[in-house]
Amino acid sequence: MRHTPTGGAGSSGTASSDRKPMSIGTVLNVLREEFPEVTISKIRFLEAEGLVEPQRTPSGYRKFTAADVERLASVLRMQRDHYLPLKVIKEHLDALERGEQVQLPTPAAPRDLVEGVFDPDEERPTAARIGRAELLVATEVDEAALADWESYGLIVPHEDGGYDIEAVTVAKLVADLGRFGLEPRHLRAVKAAAEREAGLVEQVVAPLRRHRNPQTRAHAEATARELATLSARLHAALLQSALRIRLP
Repeated sequence: MRHTPTGGAGSSGTASSDRKPMSIGTVLNVLREEFPEVTISKIRFLEAEGLVEPQRTPSGYRKFTAADVERLASVLRMQRDHYLPLKVIKEHLDALERGEQVQLPTPAAPRDLVEGVFDPDEERPTAARIGRAELLVATEVDEAALADWESYGLIVPHEDGGYDIEAVTVAKLVADLGRFGLEPRHLRAVKAAAEREAGLVEQVVAPLRRHRNPQTRAHAEATARELATLSARLHAALLQSALRIRLP
């Protein structure tokens, strides 16, 4: 099956206007204008997952069309901007090709919590779990780094080996902090503090969650979100006060 351009997923002219088929190296250069950290390995992985199907020459070399490149760009945008698992991204792109309207979720970034952008009473979309390979691709880290983070409890997989979508945000933040010399062992205190805050929230909402009334149980979730928002804002304010700086 050949793919058509998917402008509905945020097309911004990433694909080349030249209709001549492109090599994977040329595709890499085109994509890096918008996605500087993309690699040939990632492009090959997305192909292996069925997100793009380039033509092959008789000698086996990949040849990508402009539509293939734009589809790859759409996949990378959905990963970067919406943290969607590849299975969901493929469903969205297939729907767009059928001419259907697709509504993409807008996950909240950590800054949203700090600035109080969350509406505690707003129902936010629940993202599916992602696999280990998808987490590695989404966060641009290798197996060794992920295993190191897991050994310190910063990233925790479920029993089935999958990860909550929040693991993508955590992994990216851990990687960003690592560029400043902060290693996973340094971040154990941050993890412990978050768990203590979660424990305080749980103390408040646990009796509500056990209530027989469904409305009371629903109120427990809204209360938990509100408490999490307030806790994050308090943490940010205390950090600013301790460092005598103002966060952006």
